Amino acid sequence: MKTKRTLSGVMGLAVLLAMGSTAAHAEDLSQFFAASKIDGQIRSYYFNRQYGAPNLSTQRAFSLAGILNIQSAPFWGGFGLGTSFFTASDLGLNNMNSANLDSTLMGAQQSVNALGQMYLQYQAPKKFLIRGGDQIINTPWMNSSDSRVLPATYEGVYAQGTPLKNWNVYGARVFRWKSRTSSNYYRDNLYYPATYNGDTMYGGGSAPNNALFPQTNGALALGTSYSLMGAKAQLWYYDYYQFTKMYYGELNYKFSPVMGLVPFVGGQYVHEKDGSSVLGNVDSSAHGFIGGVNYHDRYGKGSASLAYNAVKDQGSSIYGHGAIVSPYTNSYATDPLYTTSMIRGLVELGPGHGWKVKLTQNFLNNQVLLMAAFARYNTYYNGNSNDTYLDVTYNFQGRFKGFSVRDREEVASGGSPAFNNGAAGNTAHYFSYNRIMLTYSF
Repeated sequence: MKTKRTLSGVMGLAVLLAMGSTAAHAEDLSQFFAASKIDGQIRSYYFNRQYGAPNLSTQRAFSLAGILNIQSAPFWGGFGLGTSFFTASDLGLNNMNSANLDSTLMGAQQSVNALGQMYLQYQAPKKFLIRGGDQIINTPWMNSSDSRVLPATYEGVYAQGTPLKNWNVYGARVFRWKSRTSSNYYRDNLYYPATYNGDTMYGGGSAPNNALFPQTNGALALGTSYSLMGAKAQLWYYDYYQFTKMYYGELNYKFSPVMGLVPFVGGQYVHEKDGSSVLGNVDSSAHGFIGGVNYHDRYGKGSASLAYNAVKDQGSSIYGHGAIVSPYTNSYATDPLYTTSMIRGLVELGPGHGWKVKLTQNFLNNQVLLMAAFARYNTYYNGNSNDTYLDVTYNFQGRFKGFSVRDREEVASGGSPAFNNGAAGNTAHYFSYNRIMLTYSF
């Protein structure tokens, strides 16, 4: 808890100094507050899981959540403060029987309350940003995983610079994190079992053979991105302390329009290597390709794509036979692989290959967004399976602008053991997951 107290102390001192400085130099203190920003969201989510076997229970969960973000106006030439309050409640509507509860929504608890963000930052617009404290961080393999009522957040330092036009460099040192169902920050990740060290972390993976890991030292992330004409490239290095070291690269290119169509292609590569990981010997390699076209028809903007990913089988002496180790996205299905579906992808299923076709289409001047996808996974150790996905979002306009209704449905079918809900001996041949999400942004 030493790190937490130190960062909180810095935040408190900064608040006092900021208020004193503002009072001394601003002609009108109200100008400072008028230039500060307050926004947030109210979210009402209902999740429903159905398993294709009579001996498996349907799981449901409801949550009403609020996110309030406050960011101060700049002071002292570029310093700023930010904070976010997170709260979620089931309003007493959930069945707390673990067999019938979808604990991935807000955990096996009736409420979650957290100070999700509390940071001090310095920013020179379009040149440099450094932020320290509790915060949302979004990088390809370490991100907010914001598909539940509350996002994941991280305690640490994040920096971003722009040495030249179209060239960005990034760095992050994370000490602890708060999962989507946790109220506090902990030195763990998604490979730790639920309730590790008192953490109410649900919906993640688990340690092999229920091993109890020592508390993790967090992670280091270094990255750079560059864009030129229609090309965009990014390179990342992650050191997940005690778990693995990861190298990730991606290159995308968007062609010039042809008869109103804009073709695009992309490729990605992942490699991990660590002989001293607490998971065992880690050695993973994966690659992927994507191609498609963006267009604008009489209905609105749209996109169609076909993607492919493969994870190499590395043999029995390697952790997961070569499975990708991803401490902050595993089982969340929020990794950047092109073929990852709503509920899972090759990070969760292990070595093998998959392909995915996806279509997005806007209607009614972007008021309605339709997404449909079909993915096929052929894996070495988790069978072969299909994921069929449909996603419809309606964005209200006029006096109800900011309010949206989204319905996401994915049906997984095939012979994968992933459908057995973790229960030995259960054999389910499909798994259906429906998510109804109402959101008001203010």
